[in-house]
Amino acid sequence: MSAAMLESHALSFAEPQSPFLSPRRVSDLLGLTQSELARMIGVARNTLTAKASARKVDQALSPVVRILAMVSEMAGDEQRAAIWFKHQPIPGWAGLTAYDLVCDGKADRVLDYLEAVRSGVYA
Repeated sequence: MSAAMLESHALSFAEPQSPFLSPRRVSDLLGLTQSELARMIGVARNTLTAKASARKVDQALSPVVRILAMVSEMAGDEQRAAIWFKHQPIPGWAGLTAYDLVCDGKADRVLDYLEAVRSGVYA
């Protein structure tokens, strides 16, 4: 996926009339509460709604949105991407899902895996 495509897909996760990502949009897609989303991305629950923390939340949500954008492209839509994110074990990670890895602070490993799949390294 090109940087421009990732950028355009990320816009679908933006707050209306704002350059920042929407925690509500991401939590709704993934079927998570705001508390679960905050815990997953490593921020306090109140940070998600504080306007002064928008940059911090944007930074924390960015890897999740990138993962969802890449999987959406491969799977065909956001709903399939959300199901994959929460339920599909990633090979080589002892049955852990992307959700589990992101919760453990390993979103970069999920992105590396998706890049490898996209490049044809894994079938």
